[in-house]
Amino acid sequence: MALVKKIAIIGAGNMGEALIAGMLAAKSAAPDELHATDILTQRLDHLKARYQVRVGMDNKAAAAWSDITILAVEPQVLDSVLDDLRSVLTEAKLIFSVAAGYPIRRIVAHLSPSVRVIRCMPNTPSEIQAGVSAIALGGNVSREDERLARAVFESVGKVVLVDERLMDAVTGLSGSGPAYIFLIIDALADGGVKMGLPREAALALAAQTVLGAARMVLETGKHPGTLKDKVASPGGTTIAGLHALEQGRLRASLIEAVEAATKRSRELGSE
Repeated sequence: MALVKKIAIIGAGNMGEALIAGMLAAKSAAPDELHATDILTQRLDHLKARYQVRVGMDNKAAAAWSDITILAVEPQVLDSVLDDLRSVLTEAKLIFSVAAGYPIRRIVAHLSPSVRVIRCMPNTPSEIQAGVSAIALGGNVSREDERLARAVFESVGKVVLVDERLMDAVTGLSGSGPAYIFLIIDALADGGVKMGLPREAALALAAQTVLGAARMVLETGKHPGTLKDKVASPGGTTIAGLHALEQGRLRASLIEAVEAATKRSRELGSE
């Protein structure tokens, strides 16, 4: 069902495009209800040709036209973007920010104390409606504003409500997490190729294995450790493989990856 709201996507890079693709696929917005901006004409031409949405280079015009403005620019340039939009991003507009590490208080400082801001962290599988987004509510946000945020981001996947103080950890886990999983899939496929499987078959087996394992966790509600133990029979192949992973510090490396990405998100918020 369409939101019947005009939405501007300021900075239609990879995440902006993922949200556009997801909302259109879910029919939560129509092409003429979306207005994407970017600094690259080639990028705008691509979005116009592929999605038939409104496009332009004028952030202020797009934000003035919209009911909801999604800030999807890099956090390093968001200060200047907000200063440019100060006159149009008033309390009449609902603002969603997907800038990693950029706190709500900093957005408010650039605009006015009365603005309505929801900080959001979707991830790139939103493009195929398989994403997960965390949202944190600003102080002036109403229940209707929260409903609209959920409608936008549930159209591209699952939504989790968190305190804003946890958003950097969300960025480190689910925001950056698809890249970790892509690396794991690639490595599993390489392992299959090393053992003689054709590349195409190895990649299909690896990707579907990750998908199926994730669905088992979500749909059974069982702890992943319990599901792991069901696969690892005594003296079998799986426990031998798990031993190799433990020797390679896979679990520790993934924990460290989340920690490193979380710290970097915090740094971006303070730069």
